[in-house]
Parts: sequence; structure tokens; C-alpha cells
Amino acid sequence: MKKSSFAALILGTIGIVFFALGMCMCMLPEWDLFRQGIVCGVIGLAVLLITLLVWRKMEGKAPVRISAKTLGSAAVGVLGALLLGVGMCMVMVFSRMVLGIVIGLIGIVVLLMLIPLTRGIHD
Repeated sequence: MKKSSFAALILGTIGIVFFALGMCMCMLPEWDLFRQGIVCGVIGLAVLLITLLVWRKMEGKAPVRISAKTLGSAAVGVLGALLLGVGMCMVMVFSRMVLGIVIGLIGIVVLLMLIPLTRGIHD
């Protein structure tokens, strides 16, 4: 295993744990830690961003360039994840099985659109 991959593994794990813990703190009313959960989640996101920067630097890759394609890909990813999450919530929380499955499937299709959007379609 290369040093860059190991560093990304460790930092990524730390970032994901902070982010997931923050989400749990926000979403579980029994814990009553909404504000602390937001802080914890933001710390997790910051560590994940640092992980990306450190890994790219260790691999000798150029920094990520912000372009219209990058922003569009991010927007499609966020939209797909939100649709999938709304569909799951409708099925699991609001007992709207059919509508939740339809919205979740639409979210999956939107997420699948990321592959040709970012990689393109080649022969």
C-alpha cells in the first residue's frame, strides 16, 4: 500500500466517523445534541476536504479545478442523493411505500447519470 493511500484511508476514516457521529447527534432527539452535531459534522466534512487535498498533493496530481462541469456534476450528485434519501424517508418514516420507491428509483437513475456525465461515453 502506498503512503498516499494509507494517509487517505486514515484521514478518510476519521472524517467519516466525525460526519456520521454528527448526523446521529442531529437526528436522534433522545440525545438532544443538535448544535453539537452540526459542529461535529462540519469538522468531519473539513477533515474529508483536507484528506482530498493531502492525497492529491502526495500523488503529485494537480489541484481540483472548479469548472461548470465540476459544479454541474456536484449538483447532479446532490440532487440524486437527496431524491434517494427522500424516497427512503417516505418508505421508512411516512409509510408511503409506492411513492417512496418511485422517488428513490428516480434518485438512483439521477446518480447513474453521473457516470456518463463525468466519464463520457466512449466506443
